[in-house]
Amino acid sequence: HCNFEFELCGWKQDENDDFDWHLRTSSTAKLGTGPATDHTLQEPSGHYIFIKSSFFQLPGQKARISSPVLSRRNKNCKVCEDVIIFYYHMYGAHIGSLIIYQRTTLKHEKILLILTGNQGNFWQRKALTLSGDGDEDFQVVFEGIAGKGPKDGIALDDLTFSREC
Repeated sequence: HCNFEFELCGWKQDENDDFDWHLRTSSTAKLGTGPATDHTLQEPSGHYIFIKSSFFQLPGQKARISSPVLSRRNKNCKVCEDVIIFYYHMYGAHIGSLIIYQRTTLKHEKILLILTGNQGNFWQRKALTLSGDGDEDFQVVFEGIAGKGPKDGIALDDLTFSREC
């Protein structure tokens, strides 16, 4: 489980993207960008990760962050389905997209979810099933794609993997 209150919890910025996800609070955000509070504490001082469309990014540029490597070799993992639960906030007139991938250690990527455009000015919960290919280890990758508006952004908070794996 990662609530981003103190760190990125082993989540790493990808090196082959265009810009980065940033750890931030609503109290440091400029008016009109991002959620009013984080999801965990529901306070402006709570932390989450965020990408913002700005004059520094062109529409379509990508920011990617990857989970620690997860192993399917745990015997409990083969009996049940592994799940990731997370909260997202995508609000703005010209918001980009959020794509979630499952990436194997051999770098094969499978799209689990694509969200595009304004999803509302509130935190939403999503649970995704992570499929298994034998014993191959994998990561989950969150890719944010910049939109056209300078005040539009995508936020993530409370990323949790099921306990089995």
